[in-house]
Amino acid sequence: MEKQNTVENQLAHTLTQTEFDADYDKTAKKLLANKQILAQIMKGCVDEYSECSVDEIAEKYIEGTPEVGTVGVHVDDTNRLPRTPEVITGSNNEDSTLTEGTVHYDVRFDAIAPTSAHDAASQDVIRLIINVEAQTAFNPGYPLTKRAIYYCSRMISAQHGPIFKKSEYGKIRKVYSIWVCTKPSDEFQNTLTRYSICPEQLIGNATEKSENYDLMSVVMICLGKPDSENYTGILKFLDVLLSSSREATEKKKILEEEFGVAMSEELEREVLIMCNLSQGVKAEGREEGRREGRREGRREGRKEGISIGEIGMLVQLVQDGDLKLERAAEKAKMTVEEFKKVMENTSNREL
Repeated sequence: MEKQNTVENQLAHTLTQTEFDADYDKTAKKLLANKQILAQIMKGCVDEYSECSVDEIAEKYIEGTPEVGTVGVHVDDTNRLPRTPEVITGSNNEDSTLTEGTVHYDVRFDAIAPTSAHDAASQDVIRLIINVEAQTAFNPGYPLTKRAIYYCSRMISAQHGPIFKKSEYGKIRKVYSIWVCTKPSDEFQNTLTRYSICPEQLIGNATEKSENYDLMSVVMICLGKPDSENYTGILKFLDVLLSSSREATEKKKILEEEFGVAMSEELEREVLIMCNLSQGVKAEGREEGRREGRREGRREGRKEGISIGEIGMLVQLVQDGDLKLERAAEKAKMTVEEFKKVMENTSNREL
């Protein structure tokens, strides 16, 4: 029986952590869809914007209104948060075929490339299609770089019809697939790598215009530990933003003071939700150890325990609408009615 209980508890822990990880992943994608965040990524990873300011990229070059035909981010099933001008929205964030099924992109949008006054007067405005992916599993059973190249290929082939028809290949837009890897292998930590199409002169010195072959780039942003080499710039920015250990107040301070991020109410809310979810993941990870250390003679106490602080966190998540009441009660090892009473007592103490 003890062995059976251990197996059941391990399974419950795995399922619960999986749910937290899924919620955390959704929040990370929402953060990456914020124009201020995207502008930081574009400045640090995309050559076309290296000389632009973050504000200029966010306000001028990211196409984020229906008038310019944006391709938006995936909106989660609850759709609780209002759509604001700071978040890129749209209706088409997937490609599909009858044989391949549906391929979802985390964040996909169009952007205008900066051009000189002379270029702007002599040719059509250059547009890029940029895809940003948040990835926790660095070794999912296949090379991530190959998947990223596949995404680029799909974004190019999907332009046939809406962007160009028949043999109008000169209209093909350049695409970027940018991957933010939060848990890379040790040798990849704190590295930023770009893979692009480059010419190789085998015979002769014929020169082709770069815009005719430089049509896809994969960028792998591999985050790492703060005390290791290269922890600066976009690597530090994204590590702070997506950190599962930093408090929300610390994140806000670093993002504002070091990177000049304007912490809007919407962005601040997303950061807070992520921090709360991170605390929940860590709380779940401590449960098995607490079971051994908090035996009080009751079967409930022997199996699992939960601290007052963690109950408070669950109450806050329910009050904010980020966790269902039934799920919070289950995690607190209470009935729904018992958890409601805890919520009422908490509210009374605050008053």
